[in-house]
Amino acid sequence: MGPEGKTLLNIIILGFGFMFMFTAFQTCGNIEQTVIKSFNSTEFHGSGYTSMAIIYGVFSASNLIAPSVVAVIGPQLSMFFSGLVYSGYIAMFIHPYTWSFYTASVVVGIAAAILWTAQGNLLTINSTDATIGRNSGIFWALLQFSLFFGNMYIYFAWHGHVHISDKDRQTVFISLTVISLVGSFLFFLIQKPEPEATPSEASESLLQTESTESAPIIIATPGLGSQALDAFKKALQLSVTKEMLLLSISIAYTGLELTFYSGVYGTCIGAMTQFGNDAKSLIGLSGIFIGLGEILGGGVFGMLNKCNRFGRNPVVLLGLITHFVAFYLIFLNIASDAPIAPEEGTHLQAYITPSVEVALLCSFLLGLGDSCFNTQLLSIVGFMFREDSAPAFAVFKFVQSITAALAFFYSNYLLLHWQLLIMVVVGFLGTLSFFVAEWVVVSSRRDTDYDNI
Repeated sequence: MGPEGKTLLNIIILGFGFMFMFTAFQTCGNIEQTVIKSFNSTEFHGSGYTSMAIIYGVFSASNLIAPSVVAVIGPQLSMFFSGLVYSGYIAMFIHPYTWSFYTASVVVGIAAAILWTAQGNLLTINSTDATIGRNSGIFWALLQFSLFFGNMYIYFAWHGHVHISDKDRQTVFISLTVISLVGSFLFFLIQKPEPEATPSEASESLLQTESTESAPIIIATPGLGSQALDAFKKALQLSVTKEMLLLSISIAYTGLELTFYSGVYGTCIGAMTQFGNDAKSLIGLSGIFIGLGEILGGGVFGMLNKCNRFGRNPVVLLGLITHFVAFYLIFLNIASDAPIAPEEGTHLQAYITPSVEVALLCSFLLGLGDSCFNTQLLSIVGFMFREDSAPAFAVFKFVQSITAALAFFYSNYLLLHWQLLIMVVVGFLGTLSFFVAEWVVVSSRRDTDYDNI
């Protein structure tokens, strides 16, 4: 197999590893608030929203040290050990305690920062300027198959269930734990790319694992410490560059809508008593439609590579329009108190007769719009910061996760229409800032082989 074939295979393995891991974790996040409301133990007092706020808050802070960890142990081992932590968080739901619930939330937040920094590094070193867009799309599409498979299982497992029993919960989370572990071990199949496949490999030496392969037992603490410190300094430097500051508003928006589609919206659907006894199983069906939108977006704007002539801006604009349509329909279709309703659900009605079909259409639009934003952000960050990919993606995840944490926190208190309004304002500003960032890249690199998704 040639160098290009090997790097493409690495991207596919990376995508499958994340697909298995997040089949478990995203399904867990989608259902955990509903599961907790149905939990029978009087000794447990926790909130799924609060847990996710902790995860993303710690995730955000941990991005400051994540490049250093990746520099020391390499991206492959970083993803493997982070995956084990994810599996532990999911397994905790088999029999949760309040202390273990929130402790696991803190630990998985640290692991998430390391995981996604390593992912961005591996995506970049296995891509060229000509293939970064394609590879971002392939990875994103494979990752989002996780929403399809995990939530399909939830739909059939919980069909017709008004209350989630202990046995239902334990069966689901045992299965999800095993699936997550499979994804972690897949990362060992990723091979080191050939030098000719990554022309900028010399500039990526900070984040390669050559030293561990050639001399795995040598203790070189000063060298490792220097690498870690350099990675930390570079992340701080990148965070205040003009390009990253421009992209930060767009990245912040993806954090807000990540919270909404991955945790809040499914809870809203499950709380709608007007949807009947199938409301709980509709959480899984909603996740399936979100996944279909994500997969379609990743395929069209990545693997099919249809937008090269027009740049990234039209794709981001399509994502904004798609989300605004979804937000308006959700505002009309879902009761305002649905995000904070008790286990028995809400009896309030929105502005139209609640429709399952409209709710699922909105799920699809949420996924499609999210893929538009994320594929373009992965592409532009990987292109603009090729020589410092791990620190750049750490800053990306720092911004995204801190806004996701903020959104999960206020989801405990804000009615639906206020949450939608916040996303509309930030989404509009984020799209404008992305347009400016794209213009800066084009104007400053006219002499390069500029390639887009």
